[in-house]
Formats: sequence, structure tokens, C-alpha cells
Amino acid sequence: MANYNKVILLGNLTRDIELRHTQSGMALAKFGMAINRKWSQNGEQKESTCFVDLTAWGRQAEVLSQYVKKGSQLFVDGRLEYSTWEAEGGGKRSKLEVVVENFQFVGSGRAGGSSGGGGGGDEGGGERRGGGRKSQAAGGGEGQAENVDYGDIPF
Repeated sequence: MANYNKVILLGNLTRDIELRHTQSGMALAKFGMAINRKWSQNGEQKESTCFVDLTAWGRQAEVLSQYVKKGSQLFVDGRLEYSTWEAEGGGKRSKLEVVVENFQFVGSGRAGGSSGGGGGGDEGGGERRGGGRKSQAAGGGEGQAENVDYGDIPF
């Protein structure tokens, strides 16, 4: 039987990104998101919020820490990861979190101040911004940017 582990979230950051680096120099970003759900029950509007912890690695971690902050809206796809450890008091602790595999900037609530889309994939190294701003492809190298108008894309 096949297995499949994929999470897709659209929500707002609950805190600023905490960027750290491993001993080998790999960037590690930890942050939280709130995902709201609204529905109607017996004519009454209801709402609930799900709080999720996320982790991003490498170039994605660096890009996220540079362009988003508490309150920013973000689209994320990733995978669930379950961790267990022993607490200082000797008890076992566990946590389920989302490891970011791809993301897309949404809205204009980014720290960078520009509107439009953007994102990072598994390959990292590149950043895309909409609204007619400059775009740098993942394999384009340093300083090679071109003007792209994402409004002309038919989808």
C-alpha cells in the first residue's frame, strides 16, 4: 500500500520567524501559523482557529525570514513530521509539525512591502515577486534578473 504525506495551508504567521543556523551553517526557520475556518450551523456563523508549528530549511528559511513577519499571509505546502524527545524532568514529549517543502507569498503583508506572489521550492536559491518587479530564477546565478509582468499569464 502506498503512503502519502502532504499538507497544504493558507494562513497568517502568529509570530516573527526565528532564524537559526546549524553547526554546519544550514539555515533553520521556526514559525507558527494560524489557519481560520468559518462555517454556518443552524443559521449561526461559527469560527475556529487551528495553530500549526512549521519548520523551513536552507534558502527557503532565509527567504522567509527576510520577507514575512507576524501577521503576514502565507501559502505553504509541506509534510507532517512527528518528533519525540525527553524533557528535562525525565518525561517524554512529542510534537507534530509541518516541514515546508514549498511556499507562496500572498497579499501585501510582507516585511518587504511589495505586493504580488513569490515563493521558494525544494531547489531554493531563487525568489519570484509579482507586480512587474524583477525576477531571479533558481538557476540564473547572481545578478541575472529580468523584468517579468505576471499579469500577462493567462492562468
